[in-house]
Amino acid sequence: MKKTTSAAALIAALIAVPALAAPAATMYKDPHCGCCDAWAKHMQDNGVRVDSKIDAQMSQTKDKLGVPGSLRSCHTAKIGNYLFEGHVPADLVKKVLRDKPAIAGLAVPGMPLGSPGMEGPTRQPYQVLTFDRQGRTTVYAQR
Repeated sequence: MKKTTSAAALIAALIAVPALAAPAATMYKDPHCGCCDAWAKHMQDNGVRVDSKIDAQMSQTKDKLGVPGSLRSCHTAKIGNYLFEGHVPADLVKKVLRDKPAIAGLAVPGMPLGSPGMEGPTRQPYQVLTFDRQGRTTVYAQR
């Protein structure tokens, strides 16, 4: 006897696959910061799920995670073994997750206008930096 699958079951299964495959970020953010939520929306719009954790002790959390002091911004996201500090564009997050470079993470220090989550009428150029566990940095991209 041949078993058939309903069209609805097949569609439901196909829809579920991308949701399961999407990378998941844990974002630590200050309770009073709104741009962090805008960055999380940017990430989600680009296929990265974000679980926000309100953290009133961000400096201690960044110390624990290993974010160098000179690179700090308003929020920190962790995806697998990588950290993403500040307003890192989703395409670069996905590139790191795909290429798996030997770095601790990417950072956009400060809060540059025009970066994801900091959109507005003006835009300033900024650098996206890599960092390692010893705090060494290199320029990964210019935006």
